[in-house]
Amino acid sequence: MLSSTKNLKLILGSSSPRRLELLKQINCYPYKIFKPEINENPHKKELPIIYVKRMAKEKMNIVQKTFPNDLILTADTIVYVGRRIIDKTDEKSKAIKFLEILSGRRHRVSTAFNLYFKDKIDSLRVVTSIVKMKRLTENEIKSYIETNEWKGMAGAYGIQGSAEKFIQFISGSYTNIVGLPLNQVYGSLQSIGYFNEK
Repeated sequence: MLSSTKNLKLILGSSSPRRLELLKQINCYPYKIFKPEINENPHKKELPIIYVKRMAKEKMNIVQKTFPNDLILTADTIVYVGRRIIDKTDEKSKAIKFLEILSGRRHRVSTAFNLYFKDKIDSLRVVTSIVKMKRLTENEIKSYIETNEWKGMAGAYGIQGSAEKFIQFISGSYTNIVGLPLNQVYGSLQSIGYFNEK
């Protein structure tokens, strides 16, 4: 436990409304929300886990410059099949292609989250869940695309929305698939006395 957590302010380095809602579920209310602007393009032949760790860390590096004396949480979530990252998109044609790739097969969802406080804690963890999506018909894909729920979502779908009806099973953390593994995040915050001092 850190000795100086009593008046600690948590900065969430993410503009994701889903992450904010998840944090509220564990009575964690960030003092400020800051969106770090970074280049999110994967490096050539970069493995998914290496990529997601790098994204969380690069976001942290940006947020630290603005909030050097606060507790900071950054995170990044990716969907991937094998070594192929199924990225976010706002283009219908790409979203259709992504859903066709995920249709009828298993894929992985990994979230890397970085918790940092000055020189006292710099924890970077990755949580991975496995998801199996049913085989989608052309009409199901078309209907889902029309909802626009897929926009800006890793894998071009949101499990917490109408796409949940396509999910046959998951192995691992559900909230990780939404965008933040609550059990692990709660444990990390609790270990430094964040909740104990409230």
